Amino acid sequence: MAVNTAERVRRINPSPSTAAAQRVRELKSQGHTILDLTVGEPDFDTPDHVKAAAIRAIEAGETKYTAVNGTPRLRAAIIGKLRQRHGLTVTDGQIAVGGGAKQVIFLALMATLDTGDEVVVPAPYWVSYPDMVLANDGTPVLVDCPESDGFKLTPRRLADALTERTRWVVLNTPGNPTGAAYTRAELRALADVLLLHPHVRVLTDEIYDEIWYADEDTLSLAAVEPRLADRVFLTNGVSKSYAMTGWRIGYGVGPADLVTAINTLQSQISSCPSSISQAAAAEALTGPQDFVRDTVAVYRARRDTAVKLIADIPELSCTTPAGGFYLLVNCQGTLGKSTPDGQRISTDEEFARHLLDSQQVAVIHGAAYGAPGYFRISFATSSDVLTEACARIATACAALT
Repeated sequence: MAVNTAERVRRINPSPSTAAAQRVRELKSQGHTILDLTVGEPDFDTPDHVKAAAIRAIEAGETKYTAVNGTPRLRAAIIGKLRQRHGLTVTDGQIAVGGGAKQVIFLALMATLDTGDEVVVPAPYWVSYPDMVLANDGTPVLVDCPESDGFKLTPRRLADALTERTRWVVLNTPGNPTGAAYTRAELRALADVLLLHPHVRVLTDEIYDEIWYADEDTLSLAAVEPRLADRVFLTNGVSKSYAMTGWRIGYGVGPADLVTAINTLQSQISSCPSSISQAAAAEALTGPQDFVRDTVAVYRARRDTAVKLIADIPELSCTTPAGGFYLLVNCQGTLGKSTPDGQRISTDEEFARHLLDSQQVAVIHGAAYGAPGYFRISFATSSDVLTEACARIATACAALT
């Protein structure tokens, strides 16, 4: 008998990035050699001192349930990190810890949205935001942020999107898939709009904040405008900066009433995150930071290589990202052309399929991120793979007529 799935499940889509990664795994299992540029995680191993901390925790018997909002050591580490990085002062009661930042974001929406509540989501966006809103009975309000605006939300576009039903604005900086990040002046201008709408909260997703290439420090809205402190929910984690995606630890910091609601939900969903992963995360946040500096230097070199290689392809272009490890590549110059076997390329998804079929290069089409006419590549892979993949992309473009 078929399962009668709930309407909340039927209204959402599987993650396109997860689907792309699964397709790559299937092709590889069939013996194909795929150059995979879909990867959404570091290609480095977790630092040795972090792994050692997890082993010590196991040997010490730290294998029981913890508090819903994390161990005292992890909470202290989060408090210290926010003080050191942004000058923010927070307390234990303002911290939620979950199985990755993704879970924490989902729980924040679950805790606050009712049917018809609106969430402003700037596009391009991380693929999960709109579906997370839909899954929790909300309405995603997608706001186009074109490349001419640096893929960033402007004060006017924000003001035009806000209504009495708006409950959240999502601000991902540096962003996935664009790598775009907001300057102090840009955050200040957005804050001025938000101060006029006291019913609106802001969910800042800062998971890529330490994979950063600009000279000035990354900024958090909560630090730029303290008057928004009781309306900002800052989310982050250890997955990207410390190559700990599989450890599944993320955190959120915000108003105590919101955190209490999130912790109540988590107490009924998973009780707490892994105690061993929490020990590793605390070590990552408080231990030596050489790993972050060293890997960011590698990412920067790869970014510069990829930007140059893409710029050398006449049909393509891209904006240099300020953070993260992705390029959002403009492929509108390929649309309307045909492949050597006569297939017309009408969409970015068809172009991405052409790359996979003809050159065994896997990318993710831009429409999945609310950016039709683009595709995303990840440079969280070796320089050799990146260079060969870009050469193959150039070959695929040159073959179009």
